[in-house]
Amino acid sequence: MATRPETAKKILLYWMDLTIALLGIALSMLVVAAVREQRISVPHAVAAEVCLLASLAFAPLILRDSFSDRPRPTAKLAASGLFSVAAVALVPHAGAGSGSWETIGTFWLSVLALYLPLRATACVGAGLVALITVYMSAVNGQPWLSTLITLTLSAVLLPATMLLWRWVWWTIREAYDGREARATLAVANERLRFARDLHDLLGHSLSVITLKSELAAKLATLDEGKAAAEMADVGRLAAESLAEVQVAVDGYRLLDLDEELAGVRVALEAAGARCVIEARADDLSPAARTLLAWAVREGATNVLKHSKATRCAIVIDGGVLEMRNDGVRGPAAGAGSGLHGLAERMTAAGGSFAAAPTPAGEFLLRAAVPA
Repeated sequence: MATRPETAKKILLYWMDLTIALLGIALSMLVVAAVREQRISVPHAVAAEVCLLASLAFAPLILRDSFSDRPRPTAKLAASGLFSVAAVALVPHAGAGSGSWETIGTFWLSVLALYLPLRATACVGAGLVALITVYMSAVNGQPWLSTLITLTLSAVLLPATMLLWRWVWWTIREAYDGREARATLAVANERLRFARDLHDLLGHSLSVITLKSELAAKLATLDEGKAAAEMADVGRLAAESLAEVQVAVDGYRLLDLDEELAGVRVALEAAGARCVIEARADDLSPAARTLLAWAVREGATNVLKHSKATRCAIVIDGGVLEMRNDGVRGPAAGAGSGLHGLAERMTAAGGSFAAAPTPAGEFLLRAAVPA
């Protein structure tokens, strides 16, 4: 399953591919028009078209090589540049719209900008604009000033657009990586806290139990009364330690419904899903609120992991929770282990649970608990 950043990357690349295809069609029409007006011969037109298409054909490959980072120039980039130079040299002469032909050169410059630093790109662009201006003025008879202005604008806007597209992808990727890193760090911190709590709870007790057990073993053959007393202390300490561990675990199991709703809203909206919450749960018992908090957490996890929802509505009324989202993707594949566990928890507490797609194209999670 592709992640959202990868999907965004594909969309941006396909958008670029479409732009390249449209540019190729527009310039090919100039070649056809030049042949019809008999401004160039058919062999000239074929040569110009081959160079044009060859130059543009390399572009999607080059973009995919350079979109995630800034690699060194490659043979594909050099080949595309050579074909671009040849295409500019074969410009259809002296006709309406022929001035657009030099876009081939500035388009190659926009691809080159993905490989070179900004200063180097500017230097190459200045030289490219000067050379094409002189060539177009000499061969095609175009006014050099208007040609220079047009080329300069094209040489600025096309590379800027290409760099902007890549920057958008980098921003999306970094935001996603940052969110994943925060989630991983939060889990690591929680594990560390739990380990620290267990150490604080059990470290001292287990050390004392160990010492008393060793002492009781030594006293067993010397003084049975003292050995029995030490073993009684061991039993008492073990029982106290077990009770402390149970309290600690129960503390992790208890969830606050209001805090869970607030956390779920933040998580869903960070994932791009608008979250609407209507909660009327003040009259519920603490046990019922905890059960609903678990249902909210598992329902939100299900939305984040298994759907592409853009909207999620959470309604709690009279001990009944309903979570609806619009992220249904095809037939249901069956409930996961998390939903099975939640169903068992609800049933054991005397409630009910159901989760399935609806005829309206939504996914509905419904949990009812004793008030």
